[in-house]
Amino acid sequence: MLLSRAARVERPAALALTRAFSTGRVHGGLKDEDRIFTNLYCDGSPFLDGAMKRGDWYRTKDLVQLGPERIIGEIKRSGLRGRGGAGFPSGLKWSFMPKNNTDKPQYLVVNADESEPGTCKDREIMRHDPHKLIEGCLVAGSAMRANAAYIYIRGEFVYEAAVLERAVAEAYKAGLLGKNACGSGIDFDVHVHRGGGAYICGEETGLIESLEGKTGKPRLKPPFPANAGLYGCPTTVTNVETVAVSPTILRRGGDWFASFGRKNNSGTKLFCISGHVNNPITVEEEMSIPLRELLEKHCGGVRGGWDNLLAVIPGGSSVPVMTKAVCDDVLMDFDALKEVGSGLGTAAVTVFDKSTDIVAAIGRLSKFYAHESCGQCTPCREGTTWMNKIMDRMVTGDAKLEEIDMLYEISQQIEGHTICALGDAAAWPVQGLIRAFRPEMEARIMKKAAGKL
Repeated sequence: MLLSRAARVERPAALALTRAFSTGRVHGGLKDEDRIFTNLYCDGSPFLDGAMKRGDWYRTKDLVQLGPERIIGEIKRSGLRGRGGAGFPSGLKWSFMPKNNTDKPQYLVVNADESEPGTCKDREIMRHDPHKLIEGCLVAGSAMRANAAYIYIRGEFVYEAAVLERAVAEAYKAGLLGKNACGSGIDFDVHVHRGGGAYICGEETGLIESLEGKTGKPRLKPPFPANAGLYGCPTTVTNVETVAVSPTILRRGGDWFASFGRKNNSGTKLFCISGHVNNPITVEEEMSIPLRELLEKHCGGVRGGWDNLLAVIPGGSSVPVMTKAVCDDVLMDFDALKEVGSGLGTAAVTVFDKSTDIVAAIGRLSKFYAHESCGQCTPCREGTTWMNKIMDRMVTGDAKLEEIDMLYEISQQIEGHTICALGDAAAWPVQGLIRAFRPEMEARIMKKAAGKL
């Protein structure tokens, strides 16, 4: 038990066991009392007065004084996986930080760059619930034995950065940060750093380079950031949502969080849904909710009805597109989407109805990745440019049929052959298009050749 039984938000043990271990249970329908981000739609003040009324900063001293091992143990028990896209087990990642380091400071770096097209969940946290993130920095930072946290925020998030900076100032003034933070006996600082506005700075080592004042180009690994990161010191880079949920997990218990979603896909999740839906929205729901239920319950359904659905990108622009046949019954979690050849990524759901030129839509993404490549790796620098040029011809129908296979081969030569994952992110949308919509690509080329386009 982390806090006294009276201080925790309890749920019946039988319900928790049913959620965690029953077979065939339909996930979704998250209750209001189980939501972590209670000010997602700015129903109250985003600042300290409103945050404390909503339960933030409640007995944070007790959470910090649990100590690194107990905090990390509870995060592991919760099954929390990174919410930035990779889905790596968070407790395990936090445990990589050195335990007996006395030579150098240690840092927590929060990736608030959020440059993935379609993704806007972290933005909502920072402008409406910033104190959840700041409190999470203290709790997660203490678990990693960090001396300070740096929140690297996307440069274009001007309003969000201003809100975050004000919230940090409030926390210092109230004694929640700085010397003897929350009366815990731990000194902990939080710094907000405005980034330069490059997609590549969302990659953890590119972010560290930018934070140090250098060009945001990824580093070769090893050494990994946990050994030599920011300013050559042990560093953990993690996502805004991942950090922000940690205090609530500790207050309610890891088993509470693990009671949501399927095994290995635990917890609640922010889904940001855009495109051809009647009500684009960012919403908190249970992991493993069926995609169709997510869209129909929270977005008013697909524009023109479910049968008008053409395709969905389920996790930000870098994951492969899915056809309607897959979307009919797929679940929104890491493992289910991987099984159908896509991924949860950042849970940024982009919906396309039948009015969409899907070849042009993916072509636009190819142009984005070619533009955002840092140019450090030849497969990415050259390959994204080639893919973009071929995709431009695919859009107009001026390509040749054999270029479809050529395009796929180029994507495979990029994927897995670069320092960072931008190469993979550029390759996967094209691969998904070819797998799902090859007949459309072929028909366009043949129509052009026949003079019918």
